[in-house]
Amino acid sequence: MNNNSFRTEKDSLGEIQVPADALWGAQAQRAVHNFPVSGQRPYPAFIWAQATIKRAAVQVNHDLGLFQDKQSGDRTISGDTIAQAIMDAADEVITGQWTEHFVVDPFQAGAGTSHNMNTNEVIANRANQLLGYAITDSDKPVHPNDHVNMAQSTNDTIPTAIRLGCLWRLDELLGVLSGLQFVLEQKADEFDEVVKSGRTHLQDAVPVRLGQEFGAYAKAIERNITKIDLAAEGLRRLGIGGTATGSGLNAHPDYHRRMVQTLSAISGLELYESDDLFESMQSMQDAVFFSGALRTLAQDLTRIANDFRLLSSGPATGLDEIHLPAVQPGSSIMPGKVNPVLAEMLNMAMFHVMGNDLTVMLAGQAGQLELNVMMPIIAHNLFEMMHIIIGAVGAFTQKCVVGVTANPNKAEGWLAKNAILVTALNPIIGYLKGAEVAKKAMESNRPILDVVVELGYLNEDEARAALNARAMTNGGITTK
Repeated sequence: MNNNSFRTEKDSLGEIQVPADALWGAQAQRAVHNFPVSGQRPYPAFIWAQATIKRAAVQVNHDLGLFQDKQSGDRTISGDTIAQAIMDAADEVITGQWTEHFVVDPFQAGAGTSHNMNTNEVIANRANQLLGYAITDSDKPVHPNDHVNMAQSTNDTIPTAIRLGCLWRLDELLGVLSGLQFVLEQKADEFDEVVKSGRTHLQDAVPVRLGQEFGAYAKAIERNITKIDLAAEGLRRLGIGGTATGSGLNAHPDYHRRMVQTLSAISGLELYESDDLFESMQSMQDAVFFSGALRTLAQDLTRIANDFRLLSSGPATGLDEIHLPAVQPGSSIMPGKVNPVLAEMLNMAMFHVMGNDLTVMLAGQAGQLELNVMMPIIAHNLFEMMHIIIGAVGAFTQKCVVGVTANPNKAEGWLAKNAILVTALNPIIGYLKGAEVAKKAMESNRPILDVVVELGYLNEDEARAALNARAMTNGGITTK
């Protein structure tokens, strides 16, 4: 670029060159220079949340009479006009415009000052444009700190943005999980007639119905939905208004209360006032708790994905009790091979989510005294967890679970060879005689029914009644 491609901006450290058409300013540009770490940009949830806070703050501060007229060159810009321009600019950011101007790497200055100032600068410069000023004008009336950041600090806007950003996608997250639960419930009904061998320790166990297995998967997802929703309640408690340390310095006494009300109205979210602004700035426990609920979901999804891989294994040399949709070839060298790729994808995605949670936990305990400076990476990982879960679960549900089919012949074939069916005879002939029957059946590769009759412990009718596999899946004592 030639020199005409840049403009000179100034902050408390001096002058710096900024791309001429960039809406960001000096402090964001310094962050671009100082933190060329991952090449990633902020998640939309973070941008939306910060812009929503700025939008609410200017409305509240204006209503409190804190916006003053501004002399700019030969023009006098009223406080009302300045406030309206900032609100209009913030609304544009909220609706997804100017996202490309949010340029600070997630691995950045502690607490998130760079991201906060990136937001302030973009909204201020855009507001100035709306007022008829060029970005390069030296007498622009809207200032990123004095106006857009009025009554705020990075230290209370970033933890508030973390909370809002998570809540912004909460319904989407819960919706995709409810979709998975619904499809699993449908499969539970569809597979209810398939009686198969249960397995514990990866060894043969008493019979279950394939529908019971899938019903349990559905219930596990339902319980995770409840846990995530519960964990999200803590995120609704906002510490906005604490400013730098929790004392509320430079904010109007009514600012905190009005901000919570205004943020609720703008976002449509149910939000609450903090009962202790110092605690809300010191502690990241609500974010860590929410992250933990996502981790709990991730481990359950990993378990379910692994079960899908086991149940569909083979097909010739594995369990082959369910068939997963064939969505792509499985090998570059073995023709005809098809792999459980959606379950494998879900595994990898959930491993990543678990790693995100570890980062959140470590960062959560790394705060000192009045502030946790690790908030940018807490924000990034929480938003990433939600983003990955939404995408991975949606794909797994629609491209795999919806198309799962049962293989009753293979399931019932394995069950017929299962010597553990003898367990149903315990109440009738006792554990030791049952063990004797099982051992002889396995040694001779004969059915349990034939052996127990041969040994004279039951007659054939009694044995058939006791060894009814379908009845065993209902629990209780099959016969007296």
